[in-house]
Amino acid sequence: MPDNTLLFIAEPQSVTSVFSPLKEAGFQAGLADNLAGAINFIKKSKPCLIFTRPVMQGYSAQALLAEAVNIENFPPVIIFSRNGSADEAQKFLELGARDYWLEPLSWEKIKLMLPEKKHPAQLPDEIVPPAKSGSQGTQGRYQVIGNHPAMQRVLGLAKQVAKSKATVLISGESGTGKEMFARFLHHHSDRSDRAFVAINCAALPEHLLESELFGHEKGSFTGAISRKLGKFELASGGTILLDEITEMELGLQAKLLRVLQEGEIDRVGGVETVKVDVRVLATTNRNIEGAVKEGSFRQDLFYRLNVIPLKLPALAQRGDDIMLLAKFFVEKYCREYGLTPLAFSDESVKWLLGYEWPGNVRELQNLMERAVLLSGAGPIASKHFLNDPDAWMPEDSFQPISESSEPGASATGSEQTANTAMPVGGSAHSGVVTISEMEKQLIIRSLDQTSGNRTKAADLLGISVRTLRNKLNDYKKTGLNL
Repeated sequence: MPDNTLLFIAEPQSVTSVFSPLKEAGFQAGLADNLAGAINFIKKSKPCLIFTRPVMQGYSAQALLAEAVNIENFPPVIIFSRNGSADEAQKFLELGARDYWLEPLSWEKIKLMLPEKKHPAQLPDEIVPPAKSGSQGTQGRYQVIGNHPAMQRVLGLAKQVAKSKATVLISGESGTGKEMFARFLHHHSDRSDRAFVAINCAALPEHLLESELFGHEKGSFTGAISRKLGKFELASGGTILLDEITEMELGLQAKLLRVLQEGEIDRVGGVETVKVDVRVLATTNRNIEGAVKEGSFRQDLFYRLNVIPLKLPALAQRGDDIMLLAKFFVEKYCREYGLTPLAFSDESVKWLLGYEWPGNVRELQNLMERAVLLSGAGPIASKHFLNDPDAWMPEDSFQPISESSEPGASATGSEQTANTAMPVGGSAHSGVVTISEMEKQLIIRSLDQTSGNRTKAADLLGISVRTLRNKLNDYKKTGLNL
């Protein structure tokens, strides 16, 4: 059975967010919305895993599982549901499902189910530099770039405590890699084969966050039409990450403290306690000790979370690590877009080392993807970082499709050839494409990553929504609808 193909049986909008990281990790994905289409795909493509809704219009996962006896080497089936219940989970597990999950269907959780041999040495969210000696740094699926002493200290501490059950409080500015360090800790722990569940404490109001963390019983509040398992139960045996913990309300902080002390939860509206075995990691980009003094964060909870403190340095404080990371990301995106390796101009290196990096590593990563797509044949210059998007002139960096282009051939004609020959994420036979085509690829990718949200895509691109809208209108005139 092939070990690089997955089948999703669901509405496209609920699963397409994981397609890009799957592709980057070397996997293919199929999508079906009915039983006949799913069975046909299973017989032809022989996927290694199936992720399916319990029911959709004209489809039932129960019927799919019933087909397992008729197909040789039927792949494992994982049910994922918006509003799951213990009864439904038990029913599908008895019918032969491998597991039962609640939404969201995250890439982090899917990764844990993928065949181990297909994991590449460097996943999209791994940062792996050569160490000073020229050899690879920390081995494993989650590795960390950085030769700066501050990063080496944090990494050494993380490795030392990874196998323990101690709670870890990871602090640092936004974009410094706090969640990556949390995954590093989980992957290097004795729980690495169990679930890693992350929840952003700032994303939900208190009453919804409590339900997400601890679950709720049927009828416990308006809209609670069935029992729902919380993140702590889903993470039992594994690790839970409480992202932006300082945004949690005081009332919920008290309930979290009890979970940490007693190892048990109370579902909203429940009458019985539920034992959980979960390692807790937390992150914050705020001064948590200051929040304790202000009274917005409980002191006893702070002490309970701060058993092992990991404080990540800002990128601007990491010296030569900036170029180490920049080169890594450029190499990554050159491979991803099928482009030849690119060098940095001296002027761009000076700019990178002198910039303050308010967005830290996340900002650097986005900037390097942008530079790869805009620099053509290179070398990368600071103008390719698109610091002033409205002043960008693609014509200045136009590269012809081949050296044999006829003298006097118009840029428009060459550009049309490039647009015809160049698929998204690929390269033309000559290896050179127009800047405008690269720009289009970057916009398409950003819209894909943000599920079509233009505001978020513009933010990711570092341009105004107006500029993005104008670009999309231009594409629409050529017959491309985004």
